Amino acid sequence: MQTAIPQEFKDYAEKLLGEERYGHFEQALYDSPSVSVRMNTNKVRKIFTPSECPEFDTVVPWATAGFYLKSRPSFTSDPLFHAGGYYVQEASSMFLECALRQYIHQPVVALDLCAAPGGKSTHARSLLPDGSLLVSNEPIRARAQVLAENMMKWGHSDVVVTNNYPHDFAPLKQFFDLIITDVPCSGEGMFRKEEDAVTGWSTDYVNVCSERQREILQDIWPSLKPGGVLVYSTCTLNQYEDEENVKWIADELGAEILPLQVPEEWGVIGSLIPEKVTSVYHFLQGFVRGEGFFLSVLRKKWDDDIDHSENKRISKNKHHKKGNNIKKNVAPEECKSWLLSSEEYDFQVYDDELTAIRRSLQPYVLVLEEHLKVLQKSITVATMKGKDWMPSHSLAMSLDLNTSSFPCVELTYQQAVAYLRKEVLILPSDVARGFVLVCFAGMPLGFVKNVGGRANNLYPQEWKIRSSHLSPFCLLGGRCED
Repeated sequence: MQTAIPQEFKDYAEKLLGEERYGHFEQALYDSPSVSVRMNTNKVRKIFTPSECPEFDTVVPWATAGFYLKSRPSFTSDPLFHAGGYYVQEASSMFLECALRQYIHQPVVALDLCAAPGGKSTHARSLLPDGSLLVSNEPIRARAQVLAENMMKWGHSDVVVTNNYPHDFAPLKQFFDLIITDVPCSGEGMFRKEEDAVTGWSTDYVNVCSERQREILQDIWPSLKPGGVLVYSTCTLNQYEDEENVKWIADELGAEILPLQVPEEWGVIGSLIPEKVTSVYHFLQGFVRGEGFFLSVLRKKWDDDIDHSENKRISKNKHHKKGNNIKKNVAPEECKSWLLSSEEYDFQVYDDELTAIRRSLQPYVLVLEEHLKVLQKSITVATMKGKDWMPSHSLAMSLDLNTSSFPCVELTYQQAVAYLRKEVLILPSDVARGFVLVCFAGMPLGFVKNVGGRANNLYPQEWKIRSSHLSPFCLLGGRCED
């Protein structure tokens, strides 16, 4: 951290934290931030220990698949990063796992409201019970595209990515069992990592953020079912965006604040104004290995005047608004065979794109499409090119990909990087012509079309690595040498 901390912030934070605690906190702001990753346990079947992976330092204690690294490598250089083998995520924000493990035990319809770039959404999707649907939303279009990419790489089929503002969810009354709201904030917890957070801070900005957070919560609250769970989090430490807003949710919206079981040795700090609210959790630099973070879990109270019937979340209109353009079950059997457990899916063709949606979740997806701007849903299996169906990159990333449907070629590190740069590959002469799945360290990277002397690269153009100078790196046991 190079920029001086505003004196006004120092005065306020010292009063809030106390002189001794504040001194410890301020000193930590000038230390280097930690680097942490979270494994995709559905793709990386073996969870490496620090003794097995030289880049690992220690585990993140509140996340079962989280690890601190000894230093920050060039993640862009790692093919397994692009394949969705892990996500680079700030350690403190992995605390979401504690909330979900303690309070979500049955299949749910969940919403991550402010989800980009995808850290909490990928984490939540790994933790939600089978049969759950996750709606991963981001209001800002450019950030929503990044979110869609990261969710596709993570590979879980039961995800819908949307691009909407909180007020757009108004028609979805009592639709969600779980809503995660990692709201935009003043960013005090990111002072060590982001100079803009320091230079842009002011008490006026804190007040603007606090009011905006309440507007967001008020907009989305009707979409939470009575008895449903709201996770409220920020990356700031002041009481106005944290404790005061949690108290406001409880008093004004009607919620019960839920406690979490947090071992003392983690260094997590409770309420900074316990006379007003308890069962809230602060991560502060100097007390935990991570950046500043705040989290609270609340349950929406029941109201006897509300109709709680389950069918309120299912569309009464049996025909999707684009229904005239969708043809069901016209997909070739060959394409259906590209998915494991294909009998669990409904297949739709729309605009020359073949999509598979889990049959048990399709009614919810139809409601979402009726009211929201959907960028990505479930699995895009294939796209029509000319008269042929071409397997999509979404399929290659999917956990439901039937790898036995395609010839598979294991690439060297140099070949894998060339593929990610969207260069032409030369495959062994004995590889069959047609669509081929290329892998690195056993993990799918995407498809090529083998035409004989060369293989046309089908990696998404907008995702390709553009840097020409990369330091070879592979986190999870792949070899960087041929």
